[in-house]
Amino acid sequence: TTQPSSDPDSSPTVESVEDNPDGGCHIYRNGHYGSSIAVVEGILEVNIIQMTNIQRRESQAENSLVDFVVTCQGSLPTDVCTVVSDPTCQMSKSMVCDPIVVTDECLLTVRRAFEEPGTYCINITLGDDASQALASALISVNGGEST
Repeated sequence: TTQPSSDPDSSPTVESVEDNPDGGCHIYRNGHYGSSIAVVEGILEVNIIQMTNIQRRESQAENSLVDFVVTCQGSLPTDVCTVVSDPTCQMSKSMVCDPIVVTDECLLTVRRAFEEPGTYCINITLGDDASQALASALISVNGGEST
């Protein structure tokens, strides 16, 4: 229980009572406590605004590369993680995380490689020390072309 204090500068007094099931005794504890709360804005929203296939020469066509242009609102992220899953977003195929440096405005390009043609669910997560935000998209990769 918390008891109000008559001194406005002191912290609340805490008194707790615990039952001892073995002997039926009560333990009384008295004391003061204090705490602080820090409110942080965090990353509020992430959007994938563009997906672009990177054209490669025939000799480099083993993996299809796609650039994802990502924006966010709120605080600036310090890392980005990309999870590539099946089209239902249920079975994860790969996950890549990288530290990033974003200055002034949250606008970044994330480049990812796809080993084979197909339709994929992409989850891009931006994070910092206090928050994370996620954007998802479906992408079709057709051996060097993406839509």
